[in-house]
Amino acid sequence: MIHEIAHIRIKPDSKQAFEAAVKAAEWHFRVAKGCRSFRLERTIEDSLAYRLVVGWDSVEDHMVTFRATEGFAEWRALTAPHFAEPPEVYHVELVLTGF
Repeated sequence: MIHEIAHIRIKPDSKQAFEAAVKAAEWHFRVAKGCRSFRLERTIEDSLAYRLVVGWDSVEDHMVTFRATEGFAEWRALTAPHFAEPPEVYHVELVLTGF
């Protein structure tokens, strides 16, 4: 399994609306092929900065399969109006778990 990490910066005064939009879009990830987990984290030091962490079976499940779905289009329609800038997205794989 890999994780998609998206650093998202939202517009001022969008916190409640953005978080509600992500909650509304969660279903599209839940039913997506290869999607295993989904969470949104808010930065404590900067309340306009978020990190979306999505577990996928593969990069292809995210970048090819999911991005071609109506679910991805709906995710973007719900959340993009709150973005202050385009999200920075990358993929990671687990190398080590210390404890």
